[in-house]
Amino acid sequence: MLTTQSIFDRYQAVRSRFPKVVAQSETVDITCLLDIADDVDAFVFDAFGVLNVGETMIPGADHRLDQLRERGCAIRILTNAASYDRSGAVAKFKRLGLTLSDDEIITSREAALLHLTQGKWGVIAADTDRLVDLPATALRLGDDPKDYDMVDNFLFLSTSNWTTDRQDLLKDAMQNRPRTLFIGNADLAAPRDDGFSVEPGHFGHLIADLFPEQVRFFGKPFPEVYHLVEATLPDVPKDRIAMCGDTLHTDILGAAARGWRTVLVTQDGLFAGYETGTFSKKSNLFANWRLGRI
Repeated sequence: MLTTQSIFDRYQAVRSRFPKVVAQSETVDITCLLDIADDVDAFVFDAFGVLNVGETMIPGADHRLDQLRERGCAIRILTNAASYDRSGAVAKFKRLGLTLSDDEIITSREAALLHLTQGKWGVIAADTDRLVDLPATALRLGDDPKDYDMVDNFLFLSTSNWTTDRQDLLKDAMQNRPRTLFIGNADLAAPRDDGFSVEPGHFGHLIADLFPEQVRFFGKPFPEVYHLVEATLPDVPKDRIAMCGDTLHTDILGAAARGWRTVLVTQDGLFAGYETGTFSKKSNLFANWRLGRI
């Protein structure tokens, strides 16, 4: 069973794989994002734990986005969710009740797909994922070990159908013939209505423990997704962009490494029910600002 402490500890254990960052020395508490709207031109939001928990929108999130737009702030959603394509991402936020334009959403899946090379890719994905946005030859992986042997590389998008037996098949295939493994969602876990779900980053780091040179992670805290966001904000200085997230090692670390400002959101995500100062001190990761909800 995943807990806040176990997730934090695992992030700490694999931190050498993350971008290097010069840490803040302290965090300033604020009551809402309007308190800092004059200091920020673009707010970038994580989804899980900030805008929604599972399939439920956090109360007031939609209203706050509208208020920030009225203040002239650009809005972007930067999510590590890789289980669905762009149309699926837009549909999900619409179901949640959030009004977002298509160009306001950036996903780690998009970053991973931009780096696919030629050849046959073994894809770990949800059964409902039609894989229509993949630009390369794809074979959906399941329980047949022969499929793992015949592909050139691996792409991990979703844990929805993943099992320990399938993880063993992947590990065995890598041991027999090491190949590139792309992890389309670098998160270890995500907050849900009933606890934490295990995400592709968890399984990716298990493979990286054995084959560190073969695994490449996409999504926060790795730089490719931040490049995508910055490309949509060409006239905004990096220190006028603020990343709002619930996780120190992904949202806060990755944004700080880019020179962005950071906001740690505490009430509904990874650190719900905990005093975050203890975790910031242990990891030496301090956001510029901290608040309960946006």
